[in-house]
Amino acid sequence: MKAFEGQAAVTVGEGKDPVNEPMIRHWCEAMGDTHPAYQGPDAIAPPTMLQAWTMGGLSGHPGRSTAHEALFALLDEAGCTSVVATDCEQEYVRPLRPGDRITFDSVIESVSPRKTTKLGAGYFVTTRTDVRADGEPAGTHRFRILKYAPAGRRESRAQDGRPRPPGSGDRARSPHPRPVINRDNAGFWDGVAGHKLLIQRCTDCATLRFPWLPGCNHCGGDGWDTVEAAGRGTVFSYVVMHHPPFPAFDPPYAVGLVELAEGVRMVAGVVGVPPEEVRVGMSVRLEFRAVEEGLVLPVFNGKHV
Repeated sequence: MKAFEGQAAVTVGEGKDPVNEPMIRHWCEAMGDTHPAYQGPDAIAPPTMLQAWTMGGLSGHPGRSTAHEALFALLDEAGCTSVVATDCEQEYVRPLRPGDRITFDSVIESVSPRKTTKLGAGYFVTTRTDVRADGEPAGTHRFRILKYAPAGRRESRAQDGRPRPPGSGDRARSPHPRPVINRDNAGFWDGVAGHKLLIQRCTDCATLRFPWLPGCNHCGGDGWDTVEAAGRGTVFSYVVMHHPPFPAFDPPYAVGLVELAEGVRMVAGVVGVPPEEVRVGMSVRLEFRAVEEGLVLPVFNGKHV
């Protein structure tokens, strides 16, 4: 697999649209970003939109190489049939402005040695995309995935000893996914364990932020304290999950982007009403549920609000 490193994944791709104001506006509205640099006649695109200008949509890009397909076929043959995105890194060379024409090329930058993870054993594949605007270097986007062979699961059995059929709703077949807790968000999960939803507040400019971050993206300050959310909110957006099935969950179920009364938004399960009845603008109220021993999660209930 090391022979694939340095081979092209996409050769001379072209952005399907030039950098444009409508896409910038939609991005900023979705992210809740009102920075003046992204508005008006001298607007620039938010730097983190870098990948958006290179996406191929449902039809993809015609320049995808056979090397990329061959690498994935090799991994599939080795039993690494599952994939999960793990992280991305971006470097910015110059701002993108409306009217810029985007071109790019991608290479398979690295394939890791075999790694063992909780999901299963597999390989991390990193793809580097170099982005140009009107022929000038504009930035670099590195995207890393894990191609892995799913770890074996214990067969679940009913009380009478017979195997349970797939989709029977038995959560014992797979544990609930655990949140990734680090030094930046440990305080949030400590609050959840105590049935409190804590929101960070910058001590320099008083801006609230969620999810938890080490610094304020409004003023750059690194000092913060917390305020406890009142627990009221509205559904800003949502999805109803049907597929792919995951043994820890019973589809269909609703996952919402909830706007709290304090003004920040968070992703959480929407419960208390059938998934097909969840609607944008619906009022919800915070609850805490113990989904497994030692694991409490915040959810939002839309019943009797």
